[in-house]
Amino acid sequence: MKRYVATLFVAASTTLSAQGAAPVFTPGKLTPMQEQARSIYKELVEINTGVTTGNITTAAVAMAKRLREAGIPAGDIFVGGPRPDKHNLVARIRGTRGADAGKPLLLLAHIDVVEALKADWSPDLDPFVFTERDGYYYGRGTADDKAMASIFVANVFRMKQEGWVPDRDIIIALTADEESGPANGVDWLLKNKPELVDAALVINEGGGGTLRDGKPLFNGIGAAEKVTTNLTLRATNRGGHSSVPRDDNAITALADALAKVGRHKFPVQFNDVSRAFFARTADLETPAMGKAMKALVANPADAAALKVVTADPRYNSMLRTTCVATGLTGGHATNALPQLAEANINCRIYPTESADSVRAAFERLIADTTVHVIIRTQRPPTPILPIPADLTQTVTRLTKAMFGDIPVVPLMGTGATDSRYFRAKGVPAFGVSGLFSDPTTDARAHGRDERMAVKSYFEGQEFLYRLTKELATVRVTP
Repeated sequence: MKRYVATLFVAASTTLSAQGAAPVFTPGKLTPMQEQARSIYKELVEINTGVTTGNITTAAVAMAKRLREAGIPAGDIFVGGPRPDKHNLVARIRGTRGADAGKPLLLLAHIDVVEALKADWSPDLDPFVFTERDGYYYGRGTADDKAMASIFVANVFRMKQEGWVPDRDIIIALTADEESGPANGVDWLLKNKPELVDAALVINEGGGGTLRDGKPLFNGIGAAEKVTTNLTLRATNRGGHSSVPRDDNAITALADALAKVGRHKFPVQFNDVSRAFFARTADLETPAMGKAMKALVANPADAAALKVVTADPRYNSMLRTTCVATGLTGGHATNALPQLAEANINCRIYPTESADSVRAAFERLIADTTVHVIIRTQRPPTPILPIPADLTQTVTRLTKAMFGDIPVVPLMGTGATDSRYFRAKGVPAFGVSGLFSDPTTDARAHGRDERMAVKSYFEGQEFLYRLTKELATVRVTP
């Protein structure tokens, strides 16, 4: 008899050549499935889901409607959360093997976005109007993270239309407040509806491919991330009338402290993920950069190599804890000496460090008893889980089939994702997307004129479709 083995990661019986018979993307000529994905993408981007000014529930309800239209029964769709405007969407595609196939595959994307003002964008762009121009889709969330969210929804239509049914269940979770909002959706679901998101593997944002000169350079699997912490520098003073200035001024003291913090460089560190990243991408870089990367991996104290590598801000942020001032307030009247001045310092802490150690470093650095360093918000560090060989092999095979003979490398995210909540519980959660971008021109998430290349979007859709089918299929053994 045949036995169905519920392994965590398995290769699908469907071949890549069969899956990829049709062209992935033809400029100016979308397939019906791509037109549908674009429609879902547009709808999602044009719903304002800003953390403080938008309504995430509106987007969750809209995507739930789409999933019902795709054929998921209403009983397998949940919409809910802690506040009327902070609802999450969780939908389940039932597999044929049930519990025998093991726990489900979870496809995770957040549908909240960082705030955006039209006045801050180019005059001919609106952050909440989906705009196609010069080979790009523009709008808040086009990159972070409504591309993956819309792809997950669109791919359900394709699965249903093709009549494909997974062996293991597939869960799609579109969640709220990943962008530092007060009602994080993953955290809420794990605490209040854990059965809805109980999975063997989570595929999330935090990975993706890098382009250089328009060509794929490497594809990355997000396997670790830095820890977000906000610190407050607070300078206090007894104040007084501005007509009688004194040397002990709260704003001046804060300015001196900020200058010291701004110039400070934390020491270089490596972990297994970042060490592998630099060792493997060294061969893809320019000769000078590649040589410096290899030298730095061999000796983190190599000053000459460090100077070369950290000249690239992206690489610098992957090598050490970084802290930057992001907010400033001070004074209470134009004719009064300031009694209080504060600055917010946003830190992205290396996983091996703590907020307490950063605070202590700043206190030593500032060396001013009138300036206090306060930990304002602190996310807990999460363990770095090894990437299973089967997942790496599957992503490598798909990458080669779609993008050529480029390497797949582990990534340590300099930002933060909701994968941390799953990793903290020991659930494997990795960033994989197949969405490629050029970090020198397309790194616009959270900023002005956020965008996603049209070609990259549809290639990512195809990549994630193939990946989902492979990971949800259980190997059959005699």
